[in-house]
Amino acid sequence: MTGAIPGRVPPTELVLVRHGETDWNRDGRIQGLSDIPLNDTGRQQAQQAGERLAAEHWDAIAASPLARAAETARIIAGSIGLAQVELVDALVERNYGEAEGLTGPEIDALSGGVVRARETREEVVDRALPALLALAERHPGQSVLVVSHGGVIGSLVRSVTRYVWPERGIPIVNGSEHRFRVTAGLLELVEFAGRPWSADLLPVDEPLDTVN
Repeated sequence: MTGAIPGRVPPTELVLVRHGETDWNRDGRIQGLSDIPLNDTGRQQAQQAGERLAAEHWDAIAASPLARAAETARIIAGSIGLAQVELVDALVERNYGEAEGLTGPEIDALSGGVVRARETREEVVDRALPALLALAERHPGQSVLVVSHGGVIGSLVRSVTRYVWPERGIPIVNGSEHRFRVTAGLLELVEFAGRPWSADLLPVDEPLDTVN
């Protein structure tokens, strides 16, 4: 790579895409590890994401093995000219325990809204982050698409922004893309749904957080 410093690994661009819509998304049901397939709207969203992303160069694409993410990745791969999708177990959705399959009101009625066996956001980051860093290590200086889930993407965004983003009420939209960079083994947020991230957005005297 021109201008690269000898001995230094060049940064890797990672773009995380949320899978397309499923019937449970449409109905407001928590999916978690439940393996719910895309619906026709979700397939259209995946195709639209692929058409947007085809304007850029991509070296690889990886995905959660859950059907909704894997199919989204295969549709996108067809649009961007990549033949294979790498399935990575650690990129599966957050485990929502007994809340899976329930709607918001049903969860509120469940033991006063207390959900047992739900994976914490910190636990999600603890398993997803090493997988992303391993992808970056295998693709130094390259651009990699990663199709995952709202709970995973949201947990990573919260981790690197100290919970500044996403703000309350801001969803991780089906088919949306969120840009990260791995530099020297650290994951940094570049853009959240097209909004550039800057350390200036952190509270005063709060250092920029990167995760490794």
